Amino acid sequence: MTFQRARTDEQRSQRRRQILDTAALMLTEMPVAKLSLNGLSRRVGLAKANVLRYFESREAVLLDLLDTEIQDWIAELERARTDCQGTTRERGHGLADLLATSMTQRPVLCDLFSAQGAVLEHNISTEAGIRHKRAARASLRGLVHLVLRHLPELGTEDAAALVETTLLVAMAAWQCSRPSDAMLAVYASDPELEAMRPDFTDLVRRTTEVTASGLLARRQAQSDVSQAC
Repeated sequence: MTFQRARTDEQRSQRRRQILDTAALMLTEMPVAKLSLNGLSRRVGLAKANVLRYFESREAVLLDLLDTEIQDWIAELERARTDCQGTTRERGHGLADLLATSMTQRPVLCDLFSAQGAVLEHNISTEAGIRHKRAARASLRGLVHLVLRHLPELGTEDAAALVETTLLVAMAAWQCSRPSDAMLAVYASDPELEAMRPDFTDLVRRTTEVTASGLLARRQAQSDVSQAC
């Protein structure tokens, strides 16, 4: 396939979107570590130098894709029809289950999350890093808004703490729940060892539930002390 250089802003935007869509498709077939700029260039039908006209590096492509995946995830969460009624405990459990199950259903997002600090945020310019962090800040606000819909008792500060904890656990849990072939053989060799294999959905769900409960309990304790004084 022969491509002409994109000359208008709309054409450049379409070309960037095509590169990101192709990278997302490739990540359904391979982990982040195996996606190369050469492989991406071949798949999208452009010379490597032409891909670099739109993104400064492989990591910049993946970082932009992470921001897009997060935005799509938040939009999906906002559309989800979830029951925000019930006791605080019930609403906390419902929120934890929503976050955990929705992330499990987005393996590309989780793989990008797990590689963010060690891979994606390297080999990029300061400008690219600024764009990413500004996008991340906007995404954090969106997730905080979602949490407050379920648990308004938390307040903005604690809702942000809950989001940060959930995301950090998801980053680590995703890697641990994707064992190597050697470790899969270890788990298969002994049921007691198999029980040690982390389950991503369960880890994220339980961590979110416990963190929400702890934050709510602390707020209640602080309120009790204030009233006593």
